[in-house]
Amino acid sequence: MAKARALDKRRRAIRNIRKITRTMELISTARFRRAMDRATAATAYTRRITALVSHLARSGLEVSHPLLEPRPRPLKAILLTLTANRGFCGGYNAAVMRLAAPRWKALQNEVPEARLEVSGKRGIAAFRFRGVQADATYLHFEHNPVFGEVEILADRYLEAFETHQLDQLEVVYTKFENLSRQYAVVETLLPLAGIEGAEEEAGEAEGTPYEFLPSARSILDEVVPTSFKMRLFKCFLDAAVSEQIARMVAMKAATENADTMISTLTMTYNRARQTQITSELLEVISGANALMDEG
Repeated sequence: MAKARALDKRRRAIRNIRKITRTMELISTARFRRAMDRATAATAYTRRITALVSHLARSGLEVSHPLLEPRPRPLKAILLTLTANRGFCGGYNAAVMRLAAPRWKALQNEVPEARLEVSGKRGIAAFRFRGVQADATYLHFEHNPVFGEVEILADRYLEAFETHQLDQLEVVYTKFENLSRQYAVVETLLPLAGIEGAEEEAGEAEGTPYEFLPSARSILDEVVPTSFKMRLFKCFLDAAVSEQIARMVAMKAATENADTMISTLTMTYNRARQTQITSELLEVISGANALMDEG
């Protein structure tokens, strides 16, 4: 009877775990849908404004902007790493750290002054485990990044870049393309002269005439910083939706594994219970036969 009780106790424990993983799966699914809607809405705008800046930078107009100035020999750089505050999301954080850790070592050798900034408890702990203390940490960027919070960070980077306290900004995060494809990347956000991914759309607009009102300079002063802010915000949005997808997939797999274990334990429990009942019946029959023989 002890074995059957132990199996039943284990089965109840797994059922409780299954309730937790199933609930986390449903929560992640709901958060993923909201995050994906925001990321999708921001993608088209970010891509278009990035393409516009890229086109203006190559248009040959007599305009310039500090953010568009290339700095081939950066002296001061920041590596911003975006991870999650929570676990239970499969290899999401590990994939980011596999890029961030070696990139940080390389950046220290490439520039005289390098700063490490990390968003998310998991990234902070991972760097600390490697003996690296981040220069700045952020814990308030949860599953629903707010543009106003990201803008505060972006304004600080912009001011540092324009005053030559920063020459290069790189971001390590998980890029979101669709439900089945997310991958960790390292992207250079500053300077904007090296904009990637905008060449195709800029090429489409190559023959488009522009008329600047009130002036090209005033337009650039508005569009260029906005382009950077949106690109940084898009990094946070991509990271948020990718985290929810990873957690949703991980919790779905955990729930399915729990179902399999419960089914297996139920079969084992039924067999153990049947064996115990059979053993108890044999004991009763043997006792009855012994009494009859004595009589």
